Amino acid sequence: MFDYLIVGAGFSGSVLAERLASTGARVCIADRRPHIGGNAYDHFDDHGVLVHQYGPHIFHTNSLRVYQYLSRFTAWRPYEHRVLAEVNGKQVPFPINVDTVNALFGLARTEHDIEAFYAAAAEQVSQVRTFEDAVVTQIGRDLYNLFFRNYTRKQWGLDPSQLDASVAARVPARTNHDARYFTDRYQVMPLHGYTRMFQRMLSHRNITVLLQADFRELRNAIPYKTLIYSGPIDEYFQHCYGKLPYRSLRFEWQTVDEAQVQPVAVINHPNQHAYTRVTEFKHLTGQEHRKSSLVYEYPSAEGDPYYPIPQPENAALYRKYKELADATPNVYFLGRLGSYRYYNMDQCVGQALALFDRLAGKQPAATSSVAAAE
Repeated sequence: MFDYLIVGAGFSGSVLAERLASTGARVCIADRRPHIGGNAYDHFDDHGVLVHQYGPHIFHTNSLRVYQYLSRFTAWRPYEHRVLAEVNGKQVPFPINVDTVNALFGLARTEHDIEAFYAAAAEQVSQVRTFEDAVVTQIGRDLYNLFFRNYTRKQWGLDPSQLDASVAARVPARTNHDARYFTDRYQVMPLHGYTRMFQRMLSHRNITVLLQADFRELRNAIPYKTLIYSGPIDEYFQHCYGKLPYRSLRFEWQTVDEAQVQPVAVINHPNQHAYTRVTEFKHLTGQEHRKSSLVYEYPSAEGDPYYPIPQPENAALYRKYKELADATPNVYFLGRLGSYRYYNMDQCVGQALALFDRLAGKQPAATSSVAAAE
């Protein structure tokens, strides 16, 4: 008899498995994939280059607790992520900053007058409801068309006018020269990769790991007291209200006989090509190798669930599943798929640590079985 059965061996499930095992609980963690680490799984490809199997995963956080917790299982490599966008034949910094504006429009704006440039370009919208509204009210129609309109159509299969305004919070325009994609206090990468970190996290003697194991087959085959579920919440309830919509990705890989191809790890392609971005992994990992491996990302309506689609009707459908979850005893839902939220990696860790605090009696019990992010 296990004290806990945890479904999903990504960040959410693995953190809880380690924390619960450390209290003496017997934990079984299962994943339908043939590896641990979830979407953060990395490995050496056929050419000996360390790659992220499911696209680039860059760690960043402002949470000291999350950073210190993960530091128990990995040393870190300092890394500040930078992205370029290929627009009008030029590769310019993204998110948009002073240098982006100057390069595209042949201007000489400074940090002191860039806000005036944005304000003059901005459109007035009576009520900001959509992604399009949120962007044009900040930086105007020209920059919106250059960077966001077509990229969003490729990424989501929807026009920005059909997406919630919250999407714009991930891609702010800046009033300085800061070319870093993230501004968090801690910006690092696991020195030996994510998979090695997960291996250390799950090495506790109280943890049993089952791979290529489907929960639908396990739920009646393994005795357990409490279930922690980080898979799709609608799948748990057998899609009784219908499927929650997700956007997926298809990857095309290329390895070249060059030590470096791109000036930065990621180049976005908003307006040309069917792919949205190209990642060169050696920038992320710091690996020295005579070859370099890159991946081209093609958004897709089919495939593994990656991105919950931010529309009001989808949020309403999720709330119906959450009501079922709240009424289900001894089952806790968390992670991107269990919460139907586009969490960053550190948010998944924070959510898992917060749920551990509840289970360990360090916080008052909450009424909802869907864990909240830290």
